[in-house]
Amino acid sequence: MCSRGQIPVSCMLRPLEAPFRYLFGPGPSNVPPRILAAGGRPIIGHMHSEMFGIMNDIKKGIQYAFQTSNNMTLAMSGSGHTAMECAVFNIVEPGESVLVAINGIWGERVAEIAERMGAKVHTLFKTPGGHFTNAEIEQALAKHKPVLFFLAHGESSSGLVHPVDGVGDICHKYNCLLLVDSVASLGAAPLLMDQQNIDILYTGSQKALNAPPGTAPISFSERACHKMFNRKTKPVSYLLDMTHLSNYWGNDGKPERKYHHTGPVSGFFALRESLAILAEMGLENSWSHHTEVAEYLWKGLEDLGLKLFIKDKDLRLPSVTTIAIPEGYDWKELLAYIMKHHQIEFTGGLGPSVGMVLRIGLMGYNCNKANAAMALAALEDALKQCRKSKA
Repeated sequence: MCSRGQIPVSCMLRPLEAPFRYLFGPGPSNVPPRILAAGGRPIIGHMHSEMFGIMNDIKKGIQYAFQTSNNMTLAMSGSGHTAMECAVFNIVEPGESVLVAINGIWGERVAEIAERMGAKVHTLFKTPGGHFTNAEIEQALAKHKPVLFFLAHGESSSGLVHPVDGVGDICHKYNCLLLVDSVASLGAAPLLMDQQNIDILYTGSQKALNAPPGTAPISFSERACHKMFNRKTKPVSYLLDMTHLSNYWGNDGKPERKYHHTGPVSGFFALRESLAILAEMGLENSWSHHTEVAEYLWKGLEDLGLKLFIKDKDLRLPSVTTIAIPEGYDWKELLAYIMKHHQIEFTGGLGPSVGMVLRIGLMGYNCNKANAAMALAALEDALKQCRKSKA
């Protein structure tokens, strides 16, 4: 039992300290002042009518960003993983077949999530940097007859942007729903949910959208809703149950929204502002801007004698560039030097790409040639200072 006179821990008697850093990794990215200001506004109640109005704005902003007219569009209270689990938990029932394309960490995560909730998980596998042809996908769909197929559009662990054209049509041919992860690609690479027949699409707030981590836009097609709301069993998660979330977001046609959970009010403020900035810029302008800055960065890296991990330029993710670790260097030492001397965050690989790549992310607010030049200068300095061998 604590005594009345117990002294508080000393660290809590000091002011909060957090350094400024240039977040040029795969996310989160630096948050612009306008979005910081929006997130710092006085909060209101999560069930106030004004909050519902802001949530309605967010829904419209997501519909624009995703290029969809889906009514079942909302933002999850949590990171991209929350949306990932929401999709799997609501669509798939125990014992059903799921097909997962694994060419990096995000396919691995979805496969584990589906396995944990009792699905029969089948996988298509490529090493990091590999991609799947539509013929390979169709062959696997015909063989396994899944209810859901997962594909990462922006595989940030390897720096690959995966082709999506035609995949939705193939999935529907086999009565399968298409789930696409666009956490690292939304706003940076073209993606058209309705036109490309994507059934469930999700992203995160903290990358090209430049909001703080903690909210995750997601949208479900009518096909997905039919599967989701005609289940024989309840989803394994109460928090992520779309039966309740659809009401909280005003998507179920009922006149009254009922309490389900306390949404992240400040996070929704910030997300609303980030979606407004994207709408003001325009999707096509955002896509072309990310491509222009990425190409500037790619040329600079090659001028330094470095090799880009994704050889095919058309398959490179504009928001996250991967560099093959240069021979003779300790990649951890390179990253530590850049952080210490330049206050810049780059990262190594993630999951299966650890030890294979360095990753540089220039997204949204961070996406400009001045930051690319800063990143190149820091890397050039590290290459001069951290050489380990002459090989």
